[in-house]
Amino acid sequence: MNTKHVSQILIAPAPHMVGDGFRVQSVLPGGTRSQNNLISPFILMDYGAPAYFPPTNKPRGVDQHPHKGFETVTVVYQGELEHRDSTGSYGKLAPGDVQWMTAGAGIVHEEKHETAFSKRGGKVEMAQLWVNLPKAYKNTTPGYQNLTKAEIPVVQVTAESYVRVIAGAFNDIKGAATTFSPVHVLDVHLKKGDQITVAYPENYNTAAVVLNGEADFNGNTAKGVETVLFEKKGTDITITAVEDATILVLSGEPIDEPIFAYGPFVMNSAEEIEAAIHDYNAGKMGFLS
Repeated sequence: MNTKHVSQILIAPAPHMVGDGFRVQSVLPGGTRSQNNLISPFILMDYGAPAYFPPTNKPRGVDQHPHKGFETVTVVYQGELEHRDSTGSYGKLAPGDVQWMTAGAGIVHEEKHETAFSKRGGKVEMAQLWVNLPKAYKNTTPGYQNLTKAEIPVVQVTAESYVRVIAGAFNDIKGAATTFSPVHVLDVHLKKGDQITVAYPENYNTAAVVLNGEADFNGNTAKGVETVLFEKKGTDITITAVEDATILVLSGEPIDEPIFAYGPFVMNSAEEIEAAIHDYNAGKMGFLS
């Protein structure tokens, strides 16, 4: 086995609120300031551990806001979400569903708790990952992939352990999402004592985010909410559940281009950021009615 060794284990900072509906922790290093050093093509990831929201007639969440130059990937574990955007796309996300939104040339959207769920109240648990777009695709037409639980391939490891292949591949099973650069996103659920091995090329950046539980990664143990970063050298990672664990495994080919980020815009230069702000203010990214 050509082992890919652990380089760092990071502890997530304290939770903060995004809008009034998502209590999250930033689990990847550096956020939009990462400059591709550690996690490209990934930019940031927020994890919202289970949090109870009481009943309300006004759905909580994040009001309309723009994005440009990258993609957002939202994975729902508990609760129900609702999405609208300026392309006319609309979707509801139930537990197990994934939303893969390509901001591309610019999009305006809102993310809220689903209306009926809001009236009932309940726990919300979700993760949102930002994936960079190569320069050649930063002005691509915005798009939206609504991946239901039933559409996401599942690789059964044991009777109770399994891997959901959101993007990329695992055990030759191809993921549900279409991507603009080589990216692997695995939603791993392991019962105590169960084990899987994943393998990625030596030039890829790779991270494993333990959402809950505890697991061993090539001899290094991490628990929720901790992130394991791996060296590029080597290919194989063996993951063994010390306790029942849910883990998001991320790996991808780095995008070797400059990052200039400002809030919801991720581009290649300061001038492109200024243009994105101008386009948004001029209404070129569309509107929500």
